[in-house]
Amino acid sequence: MASLLATSRHALARRSPIFAKSLVSARFATTQSDALYVPGGPIYKGTVNDPTDFPTPSRMHGSHHWSFERLLSASLIPLTGAAFATSPSVHPVLDGLLGVSLIVHSHMGFDAMLVDYLHPRKFPVLGHVATWTLRSATVGVLVGVYQFNTNDIGLTELITKVWSA
Repeated sequence: MASLLATSRHALARRSPIFAKSLVSARFATTQSDALYVPGGPIYKGTVNDPTDFPTPSRMHGSHHWSFERLLSASLIPLTGAAFATSPSVHPVLDGLLGVSLIVHSHMGFDAMLVDYLHPRKFPVLGHVATWTLRSATVGVLVGVYQFNTNDIGLTELITKVWSA
């Protein structure tokens, strides 16, 4: 396929002096991109057998984020049990910690969904709108949970009353 493409370019260059001039100038131009635009199509640097330049891999890339997600998910189980085993009026910090942990856990789950399905590179407007909507909703819910835990009965007391009703 590459030889056919090269043959057709040289055939066009013989017929069209404008194309030949752009082909020669494009070959000697130095830019940062891998392909130069010419009227007949891009001209790539190197050959098909040249290796692709990849960034150096890092074992730490993403591992802190993944570890935090797993730690938070695993800590929600004993935290939920401890919040319902103790009285929320005696341990309001535990009630607040449960509320914040649930919100952060939910935010990370929804954020992962947005990254997978509405990535800003593919959906430049909708991706950014959805991301900022999630961030503002998370801040609003954090404020609401704080108000509910400090000025009202609290999260675990509410769930206890709902289950006993």
